[in-house]
Amino acid sequence: MLRVLIVDDSPTSGLLLKSILESDPGIQVVGTALDGAEGLQKALELRPDLVTMDIHMPGQDGFETTRQIMTRIPTPIVIVSASVDSGEVRMSLQSLEAGALAIIPKPSGPQHPRFKQAAAELINTVKTMADVKVVGRRTPVIHLPKPAARLPAFTRPLELIAIAASTGGPAALTTILTSLPKALPIPILIVQHIAAGFDRGMAEWLASVSGQPVRLARHKELLEPGQVLIAPQGTHLGIDERRQISLDMFTPPIGGFRPSATQLFSAAARLYGARALGVILTGMGVDGAAGLLELHQAGGRVLAQDEASCVVFGMPAAALALGAVDQTISLSQIAALLADLEMEAFR
Repeated sequence: MLRVLIVDDSPTSGLLLKSILESDPGIQVVGTALDGAEGLQKALELRPDLVTMDIHMPGQDGFETTRQIMTRIPTPIVIVSASVDSGEVRMSLQSLEAGALAIIPKPSGPQHPRFKQAAAELINTVKTMADVKVVGRRTPVIHLPKPAARLPAFTRPLELIAIAASTGGPAALTTILTSLPKALPIPILIVQHIAAGFDRGMAEWLASVSGQPVRLARHKELLEPGQVLIAPQGTHLGIDERRQISLDMFTPPIGGFRPSATQLFSAAARLYGARALGVILTGMGVDGAAGLLELHQAGGRVLAQDEASCVVFGMPAAALALGAVDQTISLSQIAALLADLEMEAFR
């Protein structure tokens, strides 16, 4: 039985979440809390398998509560957010950086046309994230060591970096983007799996914390040096023969995902080949592996985040299993390697 603690300042919302979760016979709600301080205390007392966390609460908010739980009693946490306004999205993403695993919109009432779908998404997210082994978080001190090894030299100048991530990705992307020089000589394209409505806020948050020009990609815009473009939620991100961004809302999801990392890496293989670098970061599932194999076979280089620094090693492990990876290194080493744009491999 999966034991869940609900932290939400609205009794009505708490009851709704409880009824949704307990409609699954494998889930038991062992407690509810109306603010962050009570949520922390109940987490310490009840030792739940997972916590659902509201963000805006009186007194201690969801971010601070997440931070304290991850410091004192590391527990899988899912942020259940009622709003996609910029302030709430920013705090939700800060909570991911503090150790929460996922963000999901708070379901509307049973009369809403998407209620059954939203309820199913909540149950699936809670059951999936409860299996993630989390570790305690401390105040981070970022050191960027020189890479332990360097990529084999590119046969042609590097012209594109394509990155994909899922669970744990926003924090990993923060580490990488913060380490990069502010005037990048090449563009970066990113697929990050995130809940509907949070993509634009995530791009704005990454831009604010990293100082990079991060934003959502736009259809038919020319791909240029210095851009850091993220796939909009629900839209495949690709590149056409004119080196323009191609956004596709109509092709079905690939392996359950749209945007799909495999779609991005396949486009990079087709259009850039040996001039592209693919990076697969922390995430659940196998998205991206098949596309990275195409890129690898086309002469591009592939980096995978190692298991020790991943929140979930699923996506990198899948790429490794296919033989698509040139190097598996830590997140800090990936950040350092990408930051060293004058190294021989990038000339």
